[in-house]
Amino acid sequence: MADPQLTADEALAAWLAHLAHERRLSPRTLEAYGHIGRLYLAFLQQHRGEALRLADLGTVTAAEVRAHLAARRSGDRPLSPRSLGQTLSAIRTFHGFLDRRLGVSAPQLALVRGPRPRATLPRPVSEDQARGLLQETEADPDVEPWEAARDRAVLTLLYGCGLRISEGLSLIRADAPLPESLRITGKGGKTRLVPVLPAVREAVDAYLALQPFPLAPGDALFRARRGGPLGPRQVQAAMQRLRGRLGLPAGVTPHALRHSFATHLLGAGADLRSIQQLLGHASLSTTQKYTAVDAARLLDAYVAAHPRA
Repeated sequence: MADPQLTADEALAAWLAHLAHERRLSPRTLEAYGHIGRLYLAFLQQHRGEALRLADLGTVTAAEVRAHLAARRSGDRPLSPRSLGQTLSAIRTFHGFLDRRLGVSAPQLALVRGPRPRATLPRPVSEDQARGLLQETEADPDVEPWEAARDRAVLTLLYGCGLRISEGLSLIRADAPLPESLRITGKGGKTRLVPVLPAVREAVDAYLALQPFPLAPGDALFRARRGGPLGPRQVQAAMQRLRGRLGLPAGVTPHALRHSFATHLLGAGADLRSIQQLLGHASLSTTQKYTAVDAARLLDAYVAAHPRA
């Protein structure tokens, strides 16, 4: 049991030390947590009009936490609902540490609910844009021919199978030549079967025929320039080069190809349940976002084409 006369600032320092040395968080994350913690304690001290000790942190009320979040929402630099949610999450983590390690709990914190972030629609690319991106990989002057074939294979895989970047890069040499369907392990360890289009299989075969590194069956299928496993940032950098040459907006990312997979299937008449299974969504409500995207696309087409629109 910690000394209840420990100051609140000393308790915050103990939490940050725990995050740095035991949780091994990055310096940037530690800086963000420290900033949130200092603002939180400064608010409580100003609100109560006295210096806080560790024992005082156990008497924090739900109203005080809500007032602090309201102040962060309306201050000189107002936070978005998403950032407010992250602030509340950090405060909960801080109090969880106080409870577990220093024996001081704040039961009223459980009564505080974070703001609901504004729902955002996925931003898919059009069929022509997706086709242009895949074709542009072959004309990329900044990479070797085998790298261009690799980029085309990865992007074709994301678009043709609706995979997340991490799922595509998790494939190993033993997975190729690709079968008619892939067993993909997604978020939460959930597995699903994804059909493989001939175009996807051909793109991966073309990459394998050109890539210069000897690969064992358990090695990552996609390799970086120096032979190590290809990482998400390298795929994102390749997409940035491609969209820059095609004049496409910054929202055209590798993950946008997964959104496009779902939206184009929906536009072609696929049902939501099937798309949910192909994407590996745990909830149908997540997949239903694509109906709004498709409706918006149809409305844009209507406005552009109808003579009285």
